[in-house]
Amino acid sequence: MNESRLRRASQLIAVLGAAITVYLLYIRRTGGTLACTTGGCEAVQRSRYAELFGVPVAALGLFAFLGLFVAAAARGGWAQLVQATLAISALLFSAYLIYVQVAVIGDLCQWCLATDVLTSALAALAILRLRVMPISDALQPCHAPRKE
Repeated sequence: MNESRLRRASQLIAVLGAAITVYLLYIRRTGGTLACTTGGCEAVQRSRYAELFGVPVAALGLFAFLGLFVAAAARGGWAQLVQATLAISALLFSAYLIYVQVAVIGDLCQWCLATDVLTSALAALAILRLRVMPISDALQPCHAPRKE
């Protein structure tokens, strides 16, 4: 898979993740009821873990997915590095949130799990992108004279 395909796949997944977080934020704002097949969505969304320093976790997810979209859209070594750093950080935060759902709250939210799957896919794609074009190659100036 080439870098262009990895970038496009990452952008698509980031859009899907952003759409889910927008849905969660909309339901939170309007006070509606989440569509839920696991039965635990409301418990998770109403728990004290649904916010971090007063900011809804879904809003943090939205910012992360938007950041991943931008990083995937950009070319070059810095974009690769930003995408990988953000994706791996989001993956670690997702792992923490899964632990909280299972061990602390005792319920699972299908929407949260969906974003966790998307985050895992984004982390895998970001790592693949690093392997396709190593950062050391991507950070080389285009106009630098070649040494012979």
